[in-house]
Amino acid sequence: WINLAQIRMYESTGNKDYFMKAKQMYDQWIWTTWGPEDEAPWYGGITWKTDVSKSKNACSNGPAAIIAARIYNLYDKIGITTVKSKEEYLNEAIKIYTWLRNNLFDSHTGAVYDNMNRKGNISKAVFTYNEGTFTGAAHELYKITGDKQYLNEAVKACNYVIDYMSKNDGVLDNATSGDGGLFHGIFFRYFVKLINEPNLDYANRKKFHDYLTNCATVMAEQGVNPKTMLYGGNWRKAPTDDEGVPLTPHLSGCMLMEAMCVLKPLPRK
Repeated sequence: WINLAQIRMYESTGNKDYFMKAKQMYDQWIWTTWGPEDEAPWYGGITWKTDVSKSKNACSNGPAAIIAARIYNLYDKIGITTVKSKEEYLNEAIKIYTWLRNNLFDSHTGAVYDNMNRKGNISKAVFTYNEGTFTGAAHELYKITGDKQYLNEAVKACNYVIDYMSKNDGVLDNATSGDGGLFHGIFFRYFVKLINEPNLDYANRKKFHDYLTNCATVMAEQGVNPKTMLYGGNWRKAPTDDEGVPLTPHLSGCMLMEAMCVLKPLPRK
């Protein structure tokens, strides 16, 4: 998360120090946890945390693939002079994404499962954060390579969120605290980038556009206190005037509004 924030800080300020720190963190702390490729049951994958019993998680592999792809995209602009080539970052992004797709992605439903432990057992918990970062990684690679498979897999993941995770009268479940309070916001961040993709077919773009707009409308009309402008993660119950809210769900609300600010109008058919 810090790495991705550093890259966004570079994009916002033009200060190359932010980018170089992100590259250093990726090279020294993220890519070094890849693999081992020749050892069962993982045969690759980015480790989730280094201070606990290791597992390979969607929440480490999706973001890592995004980071490697963005370093590749910015490599020439920054003027990097290191022994590691630009193409190596693209190859790593593809390897990470491919591992995630092959091990934790259900190609039939679009579900992105949470993790694989050291015994090879897969936790089939599904979170919007993982769907979002998988979508982001697939979309980044599509933009670089033009390979429609990546675009199709991003679409599949987003359709899973809409069709299977939005049974709360057309919106996602309430998420009112903890890390999970932020997960919806992460999904919206990458979801809107996919909606704005010029090569997305009209049917899916309209479905996604309508879904995002409905989520924002429900939150703005029912879930936000108009006096305090606070959102507590409950779509249809705004916080009271004297009620504080946890940071994570409020950030998800902010990220949904941010997504609406950059959402492009539907094109004419």
